[in-house]
Amino acid sequence: MDLDPLSLTTLLAAAAMAGWVDAVVGGGGLLLLPALLVAAPGVPVATALGTNKLAAIAGTSTAAVTYARRTKLDWAVAGPSAAVAVCCAGVGAALAGAVPARAYRPVVLVVLVSVALFVVLRPRLGVVAQPQRRTRVRVAAAVAVAGVGIALYDGLIGPGTGTFLVVAFTALVGADFVQGSAMAKVVNAGTNLGALVVFAATGHVWWLLGAAMAVCNVAGAMLGARMALRRGAGFVRGVLLVVVLALVVKLGWDQWAG
Repeated sequence: MDLDPLSLTTLLAAAAMAGWVDAVVGGGGLLLLPALLVAAPGVPVATALGTNKLAAIAGTSTAAVTYARRTKLDWAVAGPSAAVAVCCAGVGAALAGAVPARAYRPVVLVVLVSVALFVVLRPRLGVVAQPQRRTRVRVAAAVAVAGVGIALYDGLIGPGTGTFLVVAFTALVGADFVQGSAMAKVVNAGTNLGALVVFAATGHVWWLLGAAMAVCNVAGAMLGARMALRRGAGFVRGVLLVVVLALVVKLGWDQWAG
């Protein structure tokens, strides 16, 4: 690895911004992964994913602790989801690179557009908590969706994981967007850990660069979590829509212009 000062500075700035986005609503990988691939042309995708996970686990863990100190977390949902997610994200990371990008982009695009429409057409979703939605069946469904489905996606692909988790928790168990984001950080820390272990075991982590980016990611995550807690669910909802739109544009461009 040999980065010039400008590329390194760009990566550190991207890591800080990614930490902020991840802490508020997820989707920081949309910023950091492309930055890694541009700053280090020719880097294996698995190495970019592994280095990103090293930075991301520091930020998501910091955000999870910040949320846990200031808001009530539904540990009965977040705890089991995170535990299962460690293993499932590891499986996804082990398969990373086996699936061509063109095979998953159309599926992810459809899901993202569906998420955007779902949030827009249901303006009260996540703005106010709906505890009546939290039934035993819905809790089990949330653990399965977050801990298995989304965790596999995070290990395999990555960007947008936190966003999917927030929407899953608000839609399935009636959390508001702040509570959903808090729970998402706990699970996302688990997915990052599972994927990082696999990438590290296969030699796909740039430790020095990842550690430097982790420091910046933590700074951004602390700022983002505090801002989300201070401004509330409406602010998180707005950021969610912006991030989903950005993901749609990015993946759409990769699909049809790449």
